[in-house]
Amino acid sequence: MDFFDVLKISGSALSAQRLRLQVISNNLANAHSTRTSGGGPYRRRDVVFSTSSNPFSFASHLQSEMDGEELGIVRVAGVIEDPRPFRRVYDPGHPDAESSGYVILPNVNIIEEMLNLISATRAYEANVTVMQATKQMALKALEIGK
Repeated sequence: MDFFDVLKISGSALSAQRLRLQVISNNLANAHSTRTSGGGPYRRRDVVFSTSSNPFSFASHLQSEMDGEELGIVRVAGVIEDPRPFRRVYDPGHPDAESSGYVILPNVNIIEEMLNLISATRAYEANVTVMQATKQMALKALEIGK
């Protein structure tokens, strides 16, 4: 694995974590949205990551290498909606309250989203550190060659 492979892997992880941060921000912004364009409350979304091969299988790594696939590249497999049920809160004064006085709120848990936000931020920072360390190693290698 050379310097460029490391930079490609870290760059792909940075892009994936950036999308994750955007989705988390969207979840937080819509934590109390009871009406969406599709009707009903906002449904929480989550990002699913994938790699080019199964990281636990030597055979799949070998086959990927022989096929010329890039190993370790982080890809966004998709953004999925969380299937957990919506929250029901008694608030008869709310404009979207049912006749029984209950309001159906999004399935967004603020604490969970904040933890996800911290996790995504740390992963982003770690990948930036990897890129900086790789750059420093490449510069040192060039200095040795002088």
